[in-house]
Amino acid sequence: MPIDLTEHIRNVPDFPIHGVQFKDITSLLLAPDAFAETIGRMVDEAAQRNVDCLAAIDSRGFLFAAPMADRMGLPLVLVRKAGKLPGETLNYEYTLEYGSNTLEIHTGDIEPGQRVLIVDDLLATGGSIQAAAQLVQDAGGVPACVGVVIELIGLHGRENLKDYDLFSLVTFEVDE
Repeated sequence: MPIDLTEHIRNVPDFPIHGVQFKDITSLLLAPDAFAETIGRMVDEAAQRNVDCLAAIDSRGFLFAAPMADRMGLPLVLVRKAGKLPGETLNYEYTLEYGSNTLEIHTGDIEPGQRVLIVDDLLATGGSIQAAAQLVQDAGGVPACVGVVIELIGLHGRENLKDYDLFSLVTFEVDE
């Protein structure tokens, strides 16, 4: 019988600011059977799509994409916050609710035409995933699909990513 992953995702009220109900995946990582189930489900979803490469978003996306890439025998590209990669990079700045952020990938990590699965732990508004998709395109790749463990319904992330094939394992309703 499949494991109910929602039972392994802790809700932390008022983090990082008052009014936010933070979905904490560290409790999922503490349960080896639930973590293995999560990776297995992500791999099953990814296997239904034609992808050549995975791109993981800094930092919690790394936790899921690395074992997925290993199981699937695919390369893994790291999408990092600015200044964290040592080589020549492509970067993309995007806006947040209060300010902006920049993501980067190494130049040459994605081959022209490669179909890339973008992986992250959580989808809220979709800003970081849109930035990662733009980096994949800037590198000559194709953002073929997006996979997340948690999708927050009510923050319009899926609508903001309507141009992408998107899968999520669990959903939570949130108020805007």
